[in-house]
Amino acid sequence: MFEQLTRRLSGSLKKFKSKGTLSQGDVETFTRELRISLLEADVALSVVEEFCAEVLEKGLSLQKSTTLNPAQQLTRIVHDELLKILGGETTQLSFSKRPPTVILLVGLQGAGKTTLAGKLALLLKKQGHMPLLVAADLQRPNAVNQLETVAAQAGVKIFAPEPGNGKGNPIKVAKAGVKFAEQKVHDVVIIDTAGRLAVDKALMKEIREIRESTSAHQVLFVIDAMTGQDAVRTAEEFQQGVGFDAIVMSKLDGDARGGAALSVKRVTGKPIMFASVGEKLTDFEIFYPDRMASRILDMGDMLTLLEKSDEVLDESQKKKLQAKLEAGDNFTLEDFLEQMNAIKNMGPISKVLSMLPGANAMKGQLDQIDDNEIKRTAAIIQSMTPLERRDPKVLNASRRLRIARGSGMQVSDVNSLVERFTQAAKMMKQVAAGKVPSGIGLPPGSVKGPQKPQPPKKKKSKSGNPAKRAAEERGESITLPNEFKNLLKD
Repeated sequence: MFEQLTRRLSGSLKKFKSKGTLSQGDVETFTRELRISLLEADVALSVVEEFCAEVLEKGLSLQKSTTLNPAQQLTRIVHDELLKILGGETTQLSFSKRPPTVILLVGLQGAGKTTLAGKLALLLKKQGHMPLLVAADLQRPNAVNQLETVAAQAGVKIFAPEPGNGKGNPIKVAKAGVKFAEQKVHDVVIIDTAGRLAVDKALMKEIREIRESTSAHQVLFVIDAMTGQDAVRTAEEFQQGVGFDAIVMSKLDGDARGGAALSVKRVTGKPIMFASVGEKLTDFEIFYPDRMASRILDMGDMLTLLEKSDEVLDESQKKKLQAKLEAGDNFTLEDFLEQMNAIKNMGPISKVLSMLPGANAMKGQLDQIDDNEIKRTAAIIQSMTPLERRDPKVLNASRRLRIARGSGMQVSDVNSLVERFTQAAKMMKQVAAGKVPSGIGLPPGSVKGPQKPQPPKKKKSKSGNPAKRAAEERGESITLPNEFKNLLKD
């Protein structure tokens, strides 16, 4: 979403890395570029003016630092200001002391309320709640059927007494849904309401009546991040006509410029609580302003990455691998396959790697990553015998040819996998020994398309000492006793 803004900000900040101090002209130049970047990102003009004024004031008051260079100082200022306009602290749902907690989803038609209702229900279910979806959108064609499908996918109950398509009273349905939740001991009720193509008095009146009849504890306004400043203006109208407690950003994974996300909190005064980041029901996150600010500045989002890995890694698998490492047992191809499948379950590899610091600079490579490489890797490993998976050293030429044929791959693919596995095994040994691993790259063949040519490595000068030269050629290093040094000179 913020790729263009991230690229522009990174380019502007890079200009100051080599400077020892910042002059007034430098700060003013950076602020002008920042203003243009924010306007191009479709951020509201009032927010841009206030944002740039704060950056200019703090930039001009910068003192010479012995630990941070000018680019780092400006980055910190921009990060702090981004954090402010994104909401500062993370906002969480508040639950009623007397269940059920009633959550009302409101917004325009097409904002994604129905799908988002299922995403929110699934998230709450994972947290130990028993949510109930209530189909109170009786206006949009097939809205009730869509919510039933979403509920089935999320594995939650739905209250849908009316067929919809213009039939039924949404206020009565919403009120009856809350009573049904009380009887069936559902502690959270999520009401999906009707939207319109534009804000009108009838829509506002209907939502107000639903809110009053159900005594809704939380009203969440669903905003389509792809609609830019139109979404911000709609949010203002809903805030004045109905009122809401927090905002949910849908389609935050799209290619829009991101101005709505950077404007809506400052304009409405209400925080962003959740973000929808994909089409799957699991592509739903709590909105963390500090993490989003770091992403915009291409500083990565390691906390979200770690949380995702914890979600997909089975606890028993983690304990098993940890026990093997502590015992000094070998890291096998079976373990390797488990780790690869865990990465696959975290989502597209390019999306996972985009959370790493500096990922924007590698965007071209990330866009070319082939997610099917994990499937090909699995096919190769599954074509091996249990012995070969446990001990790859037995993989001679004939075995590798058999595996290649069995997996529908080439022998070169099998060789690449073995090499990749060897790197991973070395890294696991480093981790077990308490060392910092050197890291491993992407699976061989996962990046498609032309790659930048690498400059040729400079050849190291060979030693004049025959024994030392031979050792260098083998990749070893030797230290000779002093009494032998003179004997081995050329």
